[in-house]
This record gives sequence, structure tokens and C-alpha cells, in this order.
Amino acid sequence: MSITAERKAELITEYATKEGDTGSPEVQVAVLTERINNLTEHFKGHSKDNHSRRGLLKMVALRRSLLDYLNKKDEKRYKDLIQRLGIRR
Repeated sequence: MSITAERKAELITEYATKEGDTGSPEVQVAVLTERINNLTEHFKGHSKDNHSRRGLLKMVALRRSLLDYLNKKDEKRYKDLIQRLGIRR
């Protein structure tokens, strides 16, 4: 369900805006998207796992608020990020 340290490091290097960047909205949204996708796959086999579903809903809400923040700050970065991640909006 969770992502490996290697996969998280790959996402950080891919979406970082500068060297050593782990806190930018792009990186945070990319990591959350990976976790959301993993949980979505988990629910295909475990449809009654409501405890994890609550965590999924919290992650989706956090990602939405980060994307709203990025859209308000810089619309070009926002559009580029949702296109790169394949998020529909």
C-alpha cells in the first residue's frame, strides 16, 4: 500500500524544482498521487477496507488543496503538473 523509499526518491528527483527540493507542491502532489494510485489498486481486491478508505479520502482532499494552492500561485505550473501526472480536473 505504501510506496518504497526508492520510488519516493525517484518522484522527488523527477518533480523537484531545485536540488534537494522535497517540500514544493509539485513534489508533494506527485508523492500523494502515487500513494492514491496504490490505494486505489488495493481497493480492487479489498472493497470492504473502510479504514484505509478514510485515509484515501484524506489524501485526496490534501492533494486537492495543494493543487488549489498551486493554481492560485502559478497557473502554468499547475497545468503542467496535472498534465504530467495525468490528473483530470
